Amino acid sequence: MSTPSTGGNARRDFYERIGGLSMAPLWEQLHQLVPPQPKPGYVAAHWDYAQVRPFLMESGSLITAKEAVRRVLILENPSLRGTACVTPTLYAGLQLILPGEVAPSHRHTQSALRFIVEGRGAYTAVDGERTLMHEGDFVITPSWTWHDHGNDSSGPMVWLDGLDIPMVALFNAGFAENGADDAQAVIAPSGTADARFASGLLPVDWRPGGQTSPIFNYPYSRTREALRGLERAGPPDPCHGWKLRYVNPATGGAPIATMGTFMQLLPKGFETAPYRSTDGTVFSVVEGEGETRIGDVTVRWRPRDHFVVPSWTTVVHRPSSEAVLFSFSDRPVQERLDLWREQRLVDA
Repeated sequence: MSTPSTGGNARRDFYERIGGLSMAPLWEQLHQLVPPQPKPGYVAAHWDYAQVRPFLMESGSLITAKEAVRRVLILENPSLRGTACVTPTLYAGLQLILPGEVAPSHRHTQSALRFIVEGRGAYTAVDGERTLMHEGDFVITPSWTWHDHGNDSSGPMVWLDGLDIPMVALFNAGFAENGADDAQAVIAPSGTADARFASGLLPVDWRPGGQTSPIFNYPYSRTREALRGLERAGPPDPCHGWKLRYVNPATGGAPIATMGTFMQLLPKGFETAPYRSTDGTVFSVVEGEGETRIGDVTVRWRPRDHFVVPSWTTVVHRPSSEAVLFSFSDRPVQERLDLWREQRLVDA
């Protein structure tokens, strides 16, 4: 039996010939395709709100909310230029609505979250029900639901948009449709969803129609109260402080099937133990100041700042005052696929 030739020229010739049949040798790519551990192809990044805000306000003088459809400045990862991605699976941006404006009604298969960064009194409408928004509120726009936003207040309104755009694009499953009118007809009194689903009770004959939460506004006042209660109940977790996840009250799962959302309280002077997980995570600073070490990078943050922690990158939070951090990631998808992992380096 002859021994296969190992000469470089013979291999190159072989690769060229099989390339004509749209084939390639696995052994040349195996270690990249099946790495021993995750190697994120993107980096930690930080957006200082004091630097970002003037550009947001300037955008308000350049284009109207109606003309733009959504007046948003994308938070694009420096290593993913031209992709509109903050991580390979997530999109993030800061949206501005000025007094008197309406961002016109539309719907799309991409699910969206809104985390209110600045302002109070503007509204979002989802499938015929409006909710007023305040700083720190977490609001969802489920897949394929009609939604528009308006600002009847006297000041600008800014929120963080988080969407699963890259995931939907991966499956080539994106659809979108514009509404007939800028503002959809209001068919349910404000507070209807809360009355039906937000009290730890569900209407007796109601059944979930999907994986998305029937509540679409999670007010910060309730979240902050829950964090304070958790603080009174026991010591902080070494890696997270006091951390809660938002849930769909009907299923106990994430409010949005593709994105997990979290809020954590860090006491003054506390330093979290090194921690990493496979879900790349976007953070929004709600209260307090401090710094976060992300691998070899240190980010110093203040309220309304945003930063991203790449997958499987060690993170350590060091608040200089009591701090509250909101975050979102693709963790629910990884968990459903049995892919999610974490590493708590408490003794490191």
